[in-house]
Amino acid sequence: MKISNYLRFTGAALATALIGLSSAQAETYNQLVAQDSSVGFTYEQMGVRMDGEFREFTATLSFDPAQVDQAQASFQVNLGSVDLGAPDFDAELQKPDWFNTKAFPDATFESKSIASKTDNLYEVQGVLTIKGEQQPVTFDAKFEQKADQGLFSGEFTIERAAFKIGEGSWSSFDIVANDVLVRFNLAATAQ
Repeated sequence: MKISNYLRFTGAALATALIGLSSAQAETYNQLVAQDSSVGFTYEQMGVRMDGEFREFTATLSFDPAQVDQAQASFQVNLGSVDLGAPDFDAELQKPDWFNTKAFPDATFESKSIASKTDNLYEVQGVLTIKGEQQPVTFDAKFEQKADQGLFSGEFTIERAAFKIGEGSWSSFDIVANDVLVRFNLAATAQ
């Protein structure tokens, strides 16, 4: 075999191997690992920072770092699983003025687009629905691969008044601020 033919053959074999390797490494993360995930929030009450979380939520994911334009995500949060660290506060949030969980048991998020910004940082646009009120939201999500999991993290701010959270005498912002910071850390595996 001539040297030029050998080099072409070797180059083609190497390229084929690299393509095969990158295809093998590309994974679609689509199975939520609930015990390694969290959804929480922070707000101010009378100027004091308050933290809470939701104990029950589900997610439907389809994320392949090699095909971000096809990525999708949707979340369903059980509002009745709210935990502020005090049972009285948790019970208050179930009432009609707040989450009204009898009529609206869940909050949902549905992605409309996911686009790459930089390495491991993605812009997510979608629709958040709470108490029947829909609002567009845009936020950055960080993605990391650790062991056999894909880890997604980020945060965004909503205005509670836009979702009618805190109606009646609670609709003013002198006691409970309007801005609520939502935080998420989601772990997923490729199935």
